[in-house]
Amino acid sequence: MKGQDTPHGRRRSFLTCKALANDCRIEAIISDFEPLSCHVGHKKRLPVISIDNQHCLTNTNVEYPRQYARDATAAKLVTRMMVPRANAYLVTTFFTPEVTRKNTWLFPPLLREQILKATPRDGERVLVYVTSPAPDLAQVLSSVRCQFTAYGFGREGQDGNIIFKRPSTEEFLVDLINAKAIVANAGFSLLTEALHLGKPYLAVPVKRQFEQILNAFWLDKMGYGACWQELNKERVEAFLYNLCHYRERLAGYPRRGNAALLNKIDDVIESFESGRKPLEREVR
Repeated sequence: MKGQDTPHGRRRSFLTCKALANDCRIEAIISDFEPLSCHVGHKKRLPVISIDNQHCLTNTNVEYPRQYARDATAAKLVTRMMVPRANAYLVTTFFTPEVTRKNTWLFPPLLREQILKATPRDGERVLVYVTSPAPDLAQVLSSVRCQFTAYGFGREGQDGNIIFKRPSTEEFLVDLINAKAIVANAGFSLLTEALHLGKPYLAVPVKRQFEQILNAFWLDKMGYGACWQELNKERVEAFLYNLCHYRERLAGYPRRGNAALLNKIDDVIESFESGRKPLEREVR
């Protein structure tokens, strides 16, 4: 909605959500790290279910690099403000920290059906994805003896060992499924899709985005790939040299689909209707 980032716009969006809740007789709110629907739920005394990966930071005893303690504190504050006092927190994660907050359950990452149904293949090309043009990275990759397919660089066509492509969901999915490995930022969706497909991942977290720093840290810790704040030829070559090791670790990566989380949503909603507590069953 245009202008919704202003105080007036946020109030208008809140009132719109509230009106929808009245008109559609909403009985529960499911929030994907989105605050307005949560606040509408509290205002109307509706149960709120939170589904996201960010609450891993506030609802579990999660390890992270201590040099980022200040960034972690800020990220925790924002996370607590986004979906406060939810009746259930369904947290998606590719590792298993200890849960420290009540009404919190851990689940495998939610994945697109195309990923769940895909038959991955180890091709000859490494898939590269950045969220903004990165000419320095392109120069580094051009010096590495490997073939790359690159998205997000704001250009297209072949330049030496790199094929640059414009954004295309369908083409990107094909390249992801057939990639030898991935070089990209550390966003949760792409990273977890790659892990499900068994693709070793070289993560370059976006600076000052603690969620990406946390993802990259655990990617490296679990042995599914490597992470660096900056890349050079030696680091890319070291990653490629260790692909066999990462693939061995990825062979044991749990691939369980979306069923457990979807079943838990049914269980939680049923508990709201019956007045009982949601079942405390193992879902990992």
